[in-house]
Amino acid sequence: MDQHAPPQQMGRLAAAAVFATTLEWFDFLIYATAAALVFGHLFFPSVSPVAGTLASFATFAVGFVARPLGGIIAGHVGDRFGRKPPLVGAMLIMGLATFMIGVLPGYDAIGAWAPALLVLARLVQGIGVGAQWGGAALLLTEHAPVARRGFYGSLVQTGAIFGAVAGNMFFLLLTAVLTDEQFMAWGWRIPFLSGLVLVAIGAYVQLRIEDTPVFRELRERSSASRAEAGLRKAPLVEAVRRYWREILQAAGAFFVVNATFYILISGMLDYATTTVGMSRSTILWCVMLAGLTQVVSMPLFGALTDRMGSRKRLYLTGTVLMGLFAFPMFWLVETGSTPLVFLALLVGFTIHATMYGPQATLYTEMFPADVRYSGASLGYQFASVFAGGLAPFIMTALLAATGASWSVALYIIGCAAITFVAVATIRERFGRDLYEPSTAVGASRG
Repeated sequence: MDQHAPPQQMGRLAAAAVFATTLEWFDFLIYATAAALVFGHLFFPSVSPVAGTLASFATFAVGFVARPLGGIIAGHVGDRFGRKPPLVGAMLIMGLATFMIGVLPGYDAIGAWAPALLVLARLVQGIGVGAQWGGAALLLTEHAPVARRGFYGSLVQTGAIFGAVAGNMFFLLLTAVLTDEQFMAWGWRIPFLSGLVLVAIGAYVQLRIEDTPVFRELRERSSASRAEAGLRKAPLVEAVRRYWREILQAAGAFFVVNATFYILISGMLDYATTTVGMSRSTILWCVMLAGLTQVVSMPLFGALTDRMGSRKRLYLTGTVLMGLFAFPMFWLVETGSTPLVFLALLVGFTIHATMYGPQATLYTEMFPADVRYSGASLGYQFASVFAGGLAPFIMTALLAATGASWSVALYIIGCAAITFVAVATIRERFGRDLYEPSTAVGASRG
């Protein structure tokens, strides 16, 4: 069964999903830049610079701790009531939490309440982004034709890149036009105040976008009979009971992808400025331009998997390459040469794209229709806690403890080993019928 959307509708869906995902990740990731450049000074001024950076990265990680909760809530709602409601809700709460950070007073104004409220806002951001990814991924992959499923799934992933690049560009512009005093006093708040735009985008998606044909089919089956082939009352429980191996595999598959992404966009900012001695604007430009290439490379790699007939083979290739490049990446950055630093980041982002591009479609095809939102979200979001959220913190701590980048390179290699094992053990179901419920495959595995 392939009741995919016509090309014109797919274009509108892709535009809406990418734009919404871009804004969602812009809101979530500007925190990473602010954590590296601002928050240690404003919210943790009573400790040393290194401790302040660690504290700000720790609050950054708090958002990742909340992401599984967002994934759990959205997974249940998405498998029971539609892919669209949790996506809209995620945008609303993300926009409001981001705006709250933008108006939050610093430590000098309200004391310990400042970091406490910062942590609270970051928790809400984590719930929002944890709920959002599954909805956006399924909105496109469950509408897409089978022959182009990898391509359309990769478009969802570009939202994170657009968001990261837009965030860096915003901060780069602010640092160019404002003095250091103006930037630290109020300039850093401007990107966060734009969070309210997500509220308007959420309203648009709610009013103008249809739910996926896969979910509509599930709903019709449930209305027609009481058979298990329709919607489930407890999809989260069913996903964990029957598909716990796939959830663990999805989590492991995300380890090196998520860890290296946050090392590239956040950890490197701090390392290049404080250790290597590069200017803040130079490293921001390098990260922004190198990251922007993924807007092209990820759809190319997603489309390549459609032609290859496998998401898994390309994913494994990227995992090996990332492990091999871990040491050379830091060697290039440590030269302090702008062209070589850019080259290191460019190669790192390109290797990253070989995995992140096909990831949404790989996860979609791993789970049957009635538990897909729950299963994919759990795997994705639980990994984000241990891989992405802690990566800048772990990188800073390792550098402080060892004084050398080899420790971070070994950390990347360790994450790559976890990902390789996880992906190698996945039973790939390339091009599976996305309408197929769990009972159709008799997958009772405890």
